[in-house]
Amino acid sequence: MGIFNKIFGSEAKEPKEEKQALPWQELTSIEQLAKIAEASKTKTQAIFKHSTRCGISRMVVRNFESSFDLTADDVDLYYLDLLNYRDVSNEVSAKFQVFHESPQFIVIRNGETVHHSSHSMITPQVLHQFI
Repeated sequence: MGIFNKIFGSEAKEPKEEKQALPWQELTSIEQLAKIAEASKTKTQAIFKHSTRCGISRMVVRNFESSFDLTADDVDLYYLDLLNYRDVSNEVSAKFQVFHESPQFIVIRNGETVHHSSHSMITPQVLHQFI
């Protein structure tokens, strides 16, 4: 009967390890940018600008989440839905002096952009050098 169990799937499967949800904080107001700049003096801050209508952006955020290996103690992660908060997205570009791209990942330390990347260049591993 063992072969039938394997073929028809009645054999118990090993549970998959579930990955913890990332500690995303929604970025929804321009006022939050001053708080992010201030907090970056003591802790790395990161903003992920995401277009919710873009398949590439969805793929990038999924890849980012699946390879993220830090904790909320290491970095504050902000998620910006740039379609719903275009004014915030524009202000991020101005305040942190980066050209707008989507998707885009911006790392902030001491009130300044220390790294920014877009599309396939977005990986959480870059954060290790700023922790």
